[in-house]
Amino acid sequence: MSGKFTTVRLTVDGERFEILVNPDNALSFKLGRNVELSQVIAIDEVYSDSSKGLRANAEKLKKSLGTTDHAEAAKIVLKRGDLQLTTDQRRKIVEDKRKQIVSIIARNFVDPRTGLPHPPTRIEQAMQEIRVSIDPFKDVQEQTKVVVDLLRPVIPLKSEKMKIRVKVPPQFAPQAIGVLKGSGEILKEEWGSDGSLTALVEITAGVHASLLERLGSATRGAAQATVER
Repeated sequence: MSGKFTTVRLTVDGERFEILVNPDNALSFKLGRNVELSQVIAIDEVYSDSSKGLRANAEKLKKSLGTTDHAEAAKIVLKRGDLQLTTDQRRKIVEDKRKQIVSIIARNFVDPRTGLPHPPTRIEQAMQEIRVSIDPFKDVQEQTKVVVDLLRPVIPLKSEKMKIRVKVPPQFAPQAIGVLKGSGEILKEEWGSDGSLTALVEITAGVHASLLERLGSATRGAAQATVER
């Protein structure tokens, strides 16, 4: 059974309660996805120690969870308890969040000595050097703030914004506006009578190069982009 299921644990007033769950469906539920509870909870039993098969007694269930019904108590444990991730789940989630954090830093920070973003590989190497620990359940944005503070003694990081004025011919304007919205904040947007677009967009310095590349691709090189001083 241990190979097929994992546990969700909840401690209330020193009393431990555990339920057996489907690992993948339980993770989806904890990530806020719409999953039927019947597809998550493997057995409508609440244990004090699932590995030993010790069933929680009714008195403790009533005192801590407000019910003696194991099916109802299992739902409470699922919603309030901590999911014990499988090794593969933890590895995948941590790796995905690590990549997201690296991407955010590369997009939003530059090397103040050059004005250019650090390559993602350099950021990853620095994170490895200082042994950054990624929490699989904590918000990526919040963890990024912590990681940036940890990285500053290793690599110089500066958050810098810049304004870019973009002019696009009418035949490419619809594609260009999508690129601009996905790259920063559009401060001003003007459409000519012929359908051409002139826009002022504020971006982080780290995305400048990628913005120019994406604009060039979307407009076949017809867009004009200049930095506002």
